[in-house]
Amino acid sequence: MFRLFSKDIKHYTDQELLEAFSEKKDQHFLAELYTRYTHLVYGVCMKYLKNPDDASDAVMNIYEKLSHEIHRHQIVKFSTWLYVTTRNHCLMELRSRKTQERRYDLWQNEQDLFMESQEFWHPVDEEDELHSQQLKLCIEQLKAEQKSCIELFYYQNKCYLEIAQHLKIAEKKVKSHLQNGKRNLKICMESRHEA
Repeated sequence: MFRLFSKDIKHYTDQELLEAFSEKKDQHFLAELYTRYTHLVYGVCMKYLKNPDDASDAVMNIYEKLSHEIHRHQIVKFSTWLYVTTRNHCLMELRSRKTQERRYDLWQNEQDLFMESQEFWHPVDEEDELHSQQLKLCIEQLKAEQKSCIELFYYQNKCYLEIAQHLKIAEKKVKSHLQNGKRNLKICMESRHEA
């Protein structure tokens, strides 16, 4: 059992502070202990998170987490345990960011597909035979990548990802080929209407 010493809290060892916090549940003991290692926690957070604001936020979040976590662990050496806890916190933060980025990318792709299909000029909007024949001639005049992307997207209802995998190119390239292909088709079709 921890016994309070007459010495100043600043002179307590890490182990004494841990025992005092566990017994008394007094945040002063934990604050003193954590303050000794704040610069190390910040350094680890910077190493993983690469951003001063994110690292500072993590330092505060880890402190809040400690008061709930410490009593669940048998801590032999506080500095080692704190390092592992900090690293794990940062790795979880990075994993969470990647998940959010993936969700955003999926949402963005859905938006792009929606926008793509809602554009004012769509190659298969008009159904008459003359238009259809002219459109086929214009598609044949496109560059190979544009032609493939237009055919796969509009006629085979493939999404960007499926087209990218099929053609072995990046999704950004698919989008670019579609936009350029549509622009070229529009120019071609307008020139045929004027002729």
